[in-house]
Amino acid sequence: MDAYDFDGTLYRGDSTVDFVKWCARRHPRVITTLPRAGVIAFACMGLHAMTKTQFKAALYRFLPLVPDIESELARFWSTHEHNITGPCHPKKGDLVISASPEFLLRDMCTKRGLELIASKVDPHTGRLHSPNFSGAEKIVRLRELYPDVQVDRFYSDSHNDDPMAELAHEAFMVNIPKGTLVPWPN
Repeated sequence: MDAYDFDGTLYRGDSTVDFVKWCARRHPRVITTLPRAGVIAFACMGLHAMTKTQFKAALYRFLPLVPDIESELARFWSTHEHNITGPCHPKKGDLVISASPEFLLRDMCTKRGLELIASKVDPHTGRLHSPNFSGAEKIVRLRELYPDVQVDRFYSDSHNDDPMAELAHEAFMVNIPKGTLVPWPN
């Protein structure tokens, strides 16, 4: 099985950030939740005082302010699906393993016949049902769901995915803007 990160690998940019911006434009009340997420992001990234899980918990507080999340997801993807581009071309049955919320990626992956493991976030409340899904946490969830799977090739744009790259028989660093795939740097 081949496995792919999503944001920056299959999707040009960050789908979560794009979805937050989409919702803020369509539902201005969403903007009221963003300053708190920004403060937490500064503390999380700049001062190392909070975890990425805490940051994402603050970020997803906007979700209850979106009246019909399923409709918003359909509208969002109708205008953002073109961002799924670049040098990677997953085939039916391949795996997307992403820190983005499962509810955000599910329909897009199903449409393409791709398996999905992603962050468990309630789309109506914003509550996280799992830790931030990056780094070694991806291996934990992969082994829970597919204990015997062999990852033939893994693709990502980030060294956060070093554990997945080490697990795979081959791994590639992706650069969508340049349209390049290079062997994973050691």
